[in-house]
Amino acid sequence: MRIVGLTGGIASGKSTVSGLFKAHGVPVVDADIVARDVLKKGTGGWKKVVATFGEEILQADGEVDRPKLGQIVFSDPGKRQLLNRLLAPYISSGIFWQIFKLWMKGSKVIVLDIPLLFEAKMDKWTKPIIVVWVDPETQLQRLMARDGSSEEDARNRINAQMSLDMKRSKADIVIDNTGSLDELKEEFQKVLHEGLLSLHLTQPFQLQKAYDPPNVKGEMPRKLQWYFLTQFVHNFTLLLFSKAL
Repeated sequence: MRIVGLTGGIASGKSTVSGLFKAHGVPVVDADIVARDVLKKGTGGWKKVVATFGEEILQADGEVDRPKLGQIVFSDPGKRQLLNRLLAPYISSGIFWQIFKLWMKGSKVIVLDIPLLFEAKMDKWTKPIIVVWVDPETQLQRLMARDGSSEEDARNRINAQMSLDMKRSKADIVIDNTGSLDELKEEFQKVLHEGLLSLHLTQPFQLQKAYDPPNVKGEMPRKLQWYFLTQFVHNFTLLLFSKAL
């Protein structure tokens, strides 16, 4: 099983690329969706966040007002770290079970769509790493247009993440999304057919350099796959907690 890392920044177009993978039949585990699920009304994550930040972050229907919560945490690093610390175990558990279910279905390739891939140091568990990149000014303008936010608020949200230039320097594959949607789709097709499939996905993924050669079917033994899955979620949880503290 291969876990491909997909990351980018807010308003970079990462979610659009994630959707393109899905449209081409490649299963995707979306950390943003997992994060939304753990904040749904009545869940453990919801209870902890409401107890910490107060009922003023709730909408009339009792669900978390995500834009309001976002304004609070993106303007205050301490509160952002606190939120990460509260939700880390729920998010890591959700990601693990999504990967586990796809593995049980026999998926050979899974795209892990996660904004904090490098920040949480999960890049070492994924190969190749794809970064969706745009220049800073384009990112700012797209975010303001998308959310109707002020320049100050948009900059706070962008600056709360690792810069896209830094992420690009760590990538195996870069998708440039400074152009139109049609140009992005063209870039994606090049990656899918010329790079990702031909170069990476046809080769069995070795999660450790010391790992023995694959068996005759070109796959890891299932017990070893299970071991790495458990190590994946264990390290994901620990690293998120260490990041938040």
